[in-house]
Amino acid sequence: MPPSAGPLRRASAWLRCHPGTVTVLGGLVVGAALIFGLWDKRDEFAAAFTRLSVVTLIAAVALQVLWLIARCEAWHRCVGAAGATVRRRRLFRAGAVGYLGNVFNPNFGVAVRIAALRRSAPAQSPKPSVLIAAEMPIIVIEIVLAALMSFTLIGPLGVPWYVPLAVLLFGGALFYAVTRFAGRSHAGMWTGLAVLKGLGSRNLIVGLVVAAVLMQAVRNFMILEGIGVEISFFDAIALLIATAAIGLLPVGPSLGATAAILILGSSGVAVVAAGGALLTATGAVGCIVFALWAGADRLRPSVRRESAVIAAAAAATSQA
Repeated sequence: MPPSAGPLRRASAWLRCHPGTVTVLGGLVVGAALIFGLWDKRDEFAAAFTRLSVVTLIAAVALQVLWLIARCEAWHRCVGAAGATVRRRRLFRAGAVGYLGNVFNPNFGVAVRIAALRRSAPAQSPKPSVLIAAEMPIIVIEIVLAALMSFTLIGPLGVPWYVPLAVLLFGGALFYAVTRFAGRSHAGMWTGLAVLKGLGSRNLIVGLVVAAVLMQAVRNFMILEGIGVEISFFDAIALLIATAAIGLLPVGPSLGATAAILILGSSGVAVVAAGGALLTATGAVGCIVFALWAGADRLRPSVRRESAVIAAAAAATSQA
């Protein structure tokens, strides 16, 4: 970039080129702020961890694994409609690696998933631009669900009643526009929206995303209620929406505690921060369990032979 470029443009370019560094620095800053704010309540924070039963912890991890399966199946349907012929198990293994990256940053996780899929099955998966577009149906449905449940933010954040209504109208208009756009014939990257063309495939994706969202809401309710926080299921959904919104910022693993304080801080900052930390921890453990399955599955003899054949075919194609 020439020296004449303004400092804002240079800073913007640097942020785009170093997303990992930004995430680490952002996570450290937010984490340090949480430690500073909770230092006087550290005993209460530590005591909250002892209130959660082992059964609840295992259930929370299991729900995270089920969420990963539902999310990967939705992704499989989207890329399959876009022209991919990759097998489900191979795509799930790529998803396992990518969702592990979500612990640090959702955008980083998406990039890792796409890179892992392209590396493991270059001939059976679409171009990266198509895979990026194939994420849009899931994201749009999640936005619509968040808009539909945005009224849950009225109590915790004092949002005026007309704001959720406006958000709901926006979400409905967005879904209508995307489905109408997908219904037309498109080439290039927009083939990633093909899953929204048919009513059956569209309903299946909606069902998978709804199931995944409900699993996360139940996990929120289970953990926070288990450590003694007075929480309704609507509060659990509000926490889910806040987590998704704050997750767009580079806050790293401190995301759970930050979102919990924002939505449920009136119930006791130290306790809800502990609940948010437990949500992050159990989510990370669930991702690790899923990634361990992916690693073990990759070591199967039949998979290793298949990978060798795919690698040889890719090498022959590149030489030709």
